[in-house]
Amino acid sequence: MTTTGTPTLAVDSRTRYTSDETCFAGTSTGQTPGSGKETMRILIAEDSAPSRLALERVLVKWGYEVVPCRDGSAAWEQLQLPDAPRLAILDWMMPGYSGPEICRMLRAKGGEPYTYLLLLTSKTLKEDLIAGMEAGADDYVTKPFDLHELNVRLRAGMRILDLQAELLEAREKLREQATKDSLTGLWNRRSIMEILEREQARSQREGAPIGVLMIDLDHFKQVNDCFGHLAGDEVLREAGRRLLASVRPYDGVGRYGGEEFLVVLPGCDEAGLRARAESMRAAIAAPPLEKVSQGLTVSASFGATVFMPQSAVSVSDLIRIADEALYEAKHTGRNRVVLRSPLIGTLR
Repeated sequence: MTTTGTPTLAVDSRTRYTSDETCFAGTSTGQTPGSGKETMRILIAEDSAPSRLALERVLVKWGYEVVPCRDGSAAWEQLQLPDAPRLAILDWMMPGYSGPEICRMLRAKGGEPYTYLLLLTSKTLKEDLIAGMEAGADDYVTKPFDLHELNVRLRAGMRILDLQAELLEAREKLREQATKDSLTGLWNRRSIMEILEREQARSQREGAPIGVLMIDLDHFKQVNDCFGHLAGDEVLREAGRRLLASVRPYDGVGRYGGEEFLVVLPGCDEAGLRARAESMRAAIAAPPLEKVSQGLTVSASFGATVFMPQSAVSVSDLIRIADEALYEAKHTGRNRVVLRSPLIGTLR
């Protein structure tokens, strides 16, 4: 085949393709797409082996990592994987599933991150192309296609994927700001209360108890007065770290306000709750607080209660009972755990 003007990768009767190496080199930028970022993986779905190999060779030369598929069924399987390529070039007509069918199924599935889909087709009728786009394709290239055009369209797809990644990152940051305490990184008050409400509903469905701890750092005002507010902030952060290190992955730890913390322990009865609370109390009191000067040590008082699934105690009642137990711990010497049952009074 003779190339004139802009190089093309021609496909005729699904077997002819160019083997002119100067054609590939002429379209190469000499740089990996998205320089400085992870190499973009592209899925190719094309049942003509010569055409697939030729396209793969071009994409590899441009710096992409290629996942080749010989038909629509193989492409669909690859696109279901957790680490599926985020950009796919799909031939329109293939055994198994056609390109538009894959587009339609993938869009119906939804989910994130987004997959950019480019149809490769010999169809040129406006109605066909519109049908492909309506099926969920983001763009298309007609055969025989221009390599410069393909390069530009792929880079446009990459820009869209980069923008989506930035939006997801921004959304995650907003979610963090809305649900996490900015100082300690723990759940904020609203979020930990929502966790307690969800666990209470789960407890009533599944019949398992919930342990609730209200924790207050002892003499915290003196820390701020003697060492300054920056030291006080570090005390709060370190106390949060120690609490997190003392709980299970599915327990909830939140900053309730000021120097108070709320801990939700699903499946924890009174004996288990007392043992866990004592472990947390010892962890907070263990010297020293590494990042605070003068080897400062602090302690904390714990108010504990257990929600039993057969009881009619509300979330606000649980907080009140745990707070009453905390108040008692404060007034009986601090650095201790007081467990109060909503059903049978106070346990010492």
